Amino acid sequence: MKRLLIASTALVAFTAAAVAADLPVRTEPAPFVPSAPPVFSWTGFYAGVNLGYGWGDFTGATGGVLFDEGDGFVGGGQLGYNVQFGSFVVGLETDLQWTNFEGGPAVPGALAGTVSEAQLDYFGTVRGRAGFALDRTLVFATGGLAYGGADVTAVVAGRTFSDDQTHVGWTLGGGVEHAFTNNLTAKVEYLYTDLDDETYDLDVQREAGLEFSTVRAGVNYKF
Repeated sequence: MKRLLIASTALVAFTAAAVAADLPVRTEPAPFVPSAPPVFSWTGFYAGVNLGYGWGDFTGATGGVLFDEGDGFVGGGQLGYNVQFGSFVVGLETDLQWTNFEGGPAVPGALAGTVSEAQLDYFGTVRGRAGFALDRTLVFATGGLAYGGADVTAVVAGRTFSDDQTHVGWTLGGGVEHAFTNNLTAKVEYLYTDLDDETYDLDVQREAGLEFSTVRAGVNYKF
């Protein structure tokens, strides 16, 4: 009898354990932890367009102003690459600009009837960039090589002469760029550019260079 009672008790305990094992186990849900937004990085290639305004002087070989009040619109495109180290960003950018920058004689009494007009047709730069990133806002300095093509027209004794030359020099400036999305950024920048003298053959030879400033706004697509 005792054996039967012990066997029955064991059978009931085993059956209860098996049934309990088949029941779903209720667990507390894991606490909700919001995911941090992805950190923006300036590293990568980009390309874009820009539009702005330029002003400055054509200068003679002795550094005096040959033409003044030269100004006009500038517009073009840029291509570059950035690398970010912590909050520090370095990069390389090249751009090519069309311009209708024109200047007239600085001394009408001395040059009127001799030199009538000078125009910068285009200019471009190859520049390094270095700056500090505040998340999606980049404050940067920039500088490097500059080049440009200009033409000068002269009227001498009723005859018109013209010549065009390519100038090479340097540029220096800075700006601010902001990323509105992970791919779209916008910038505003200032550049001072100094293009060295070249010799223009205008019946008589005349040397001229160009010093000018530009302010421009642009948009970039970051790949």
